[in-house]
Amino acid sequence: MIIASAQTSPQNKDINRNLYDHYRLIRLAADNGANLIVFPEMSITGYVRESAKKLSFTENDSRLDKLRELAVDNKMIIIAGAPIIMDSGLYIGSFIIFPDNSISIYTKQFLHAGEEKFYAASFDYNPIIKLDDERISLAICADIDNPMHAEKANKANCTIYIASIFFTPKGMIEAYNLLSNYAKKYSMNVLISNYCRESWGLESGGKSALWSKNGDLITGLDAKSTGLVIGQKNKDIWRGMIIKDK
Repeated sequence: MIIASAQTSPQNKDINRNLYDHYRLIRLAADNGANLIVFPEMSITGYVRESAKKLSFTENDSRLDKLRELAVDNKMIIIAGAPIIMDSGLYIGSFIIFPDNSISIYTKQFLHAGEEKFYAASFDYNPIIKLDDERISLAICADIDNPMHAEKANKANCTIYIASIFFTPKGMIEAYNLLSNYAKKYSMNVLISNYCRESWGLESGGKSALWSKNGDLITGLDAKSTGLVIGQKNKDIWRGMIIKDK
């Protein structure tokens, strides 16, 4: 089994360009045998607040059609982020696109300060992804700062914890310690996908990475490069590889 984390530098509000980057990195992951790829928080739109409603996606949005096609053609689970509008509200969410062309949605449960002015939080959309013999739990950004979130993943018998984030360099120092501790405490592999370079007027921290269930860092990207973190499982042993894009 092979899983991949994409490190991207999205252009805020430029959906077409950001989607093109998704297509390119998905194909690169497919060329390396990936069964799943995850992108950062709001990877399709870039991080937004004030313009969230204008840029929001619906569950069956036609702009997802190419991602769905790539999921089917490459037999790959694709996890991509955007503001998602539903009858119950506007959420920071991840689309989980499966090889059978179906879509599930994960919504951010614990909002960062200030996000509550534009988004709702919800615990209602929290699917467990099953891949081979693994159970995968998702998180978005500030979710990982709440210990309850990883604890719930453990109680659901999840073996992999995947977080789509937008963290600054300082935030990544704290995140590395936190996620290593989660991995060791709950015996879960941890995979994160972060922005690199500048976004929303802030410097992104990059350093997308994969940890073993013992809390050891298997591999990770640097702070500035776009590309992929690849994790391959063979007989319960995980090995990592980095592919720098540009």
